[in-house]
Amino acid sequence: MSFDLVVQNARVGGVDVATTGMSPLGLIDIGIADGRIVAIEPQLAHDGPIFDAGRQLVIPGLVETHIHLDKTCILDRCTICEGSVQEAIRETARAKLAFTEQDIYDRARRTLEKAIAGGTQYMRAHTEIDPRIGLKGYRAISQLARDYAWAIDLSLCVFPQEGLTNDPGSDELLIAACDLGAGAIGGAPYIDTDPNAQIARIFELARRFDLDVDFHLDFDLDPGWTHIEEVCRQTEKYGWGGRVAAGHMTKISAMPPEQQITLARRLANAGVAVTVIPSTDLFLMGRGSDHNIPRGVTRADRLVQHGVTASLATNNVMNAFTPFGDASLIRMANLFANIAQLGRPTDFETCLTLVGSSAARLMNIADYGIAVGHPADLVVIAAESGANAVAEIAQPVAGFKRGLQTFTRALPVLHPPGP
Repeated sequence: MSFDLVVQNARVGGVDVATTGMSPLGLIDIGIADGRIVAIEPQLAHDGPIFDAGRQLVIPGLVETHIHLDKTCILDRCTICEGSVQEAIRETARAKLAFTEQDIYDRARRTLEKAIAGGTQYMRAHTEIDPRIGLKGYRAISQLARDYAWAIDLSLCVFPQEGLTNDPGSDELLIAACDLGAGAIGGAPYIDTDPNAQIARIFELARRFDLDVDFHLDFDLDPGWTHIEEVCRQTEKYGWGGRVAAGHMTKISAMPPEQQITLARRLANAGVAVTVIPSTDLFLMGRGSDHNIPRGVTRADRLVQHGVTASLATNNVMNAFTPFGDASLIRMANLFANIAQLGRPTDFETCLTLVGSSAARLMNIADYGIAVGHPADLVVIAAESGANAVAEIAQPVAGFKRGLQTFTRALPVLHPPGP
């Protein structure tokens, strides 16, 4: 068999592995032709181009389920005093009045390139649509998706950040964005004066345009009320199970264990996935406490144990919602492990799936993983295992999208003094 490329001496391990007959972390070669994996065997015979993985870990491309590229890198335009969700919304709303399409593109590109170099190869960008920003964000991020298609599959989830039923003109703009080819539709019901009406309308549009749904939901620490039950109800009404996700869901972290389990089973039965956003949720939640401060980060790993599809995501980078970040999903998995006080190798492997195979299920990505016939979307990481990658925040050193190399990162070299 002839190959366009062979990735040699690869350690392929962890729960994302779809190969058969291979011992965990055994060294293998991956044969690639026409952008797909066509062979996975030890020591493939080949006289063409090779990439020597050097006994390092090779995993499928990482999956970013929830990021806001349109409002990234605006920290210098925002004032943070309270550190609250409400302040972040106000500051961002003020800043985006001055956004231009080129400005959005340039800032988003900076963060996208960091994400690509961090091993991300699939991404859902939540993009604001309202009368103030119009379709500027949609057009800028759509152009970015086209320009970087060689390195990443980037889809847009359009949503109204500042309300829908109470914000005249937003509905028409959402429809316009869907007509232009949005990949998903979402909402932020907690901002709307009629949250249930917003949820119902988003599902109506999702059915009309045959789109997945991805909400910002239950973004506080009061477990006494939620909007998730209405989302589950609408999911079942429309038969949209497996096509609905809810981001943040910080309320779950404030529920007693029995209530969490009951809700997890409800989500699993309805087919509603959950994206946990460690950095943002840790920064914004618990602001009302002056001691014994709650983390406000829902345990995605526990949801998975009860059958919920879950992911970890970046959300924001360098703005009032999250005034730091580098779009590294491996760093995010490590942060979650710290917050959730996870320390076993199996726990770290689970964290990696939350930015890998589980996140891919949330986005309904077909043919994800390292297996014959799948796209050759691979990331080489300077680690011996998935557990080590998370525990050490190991750096990706190379990436391949559909068999073509997309980035290289040189490892540091120490220069000790001579004799």
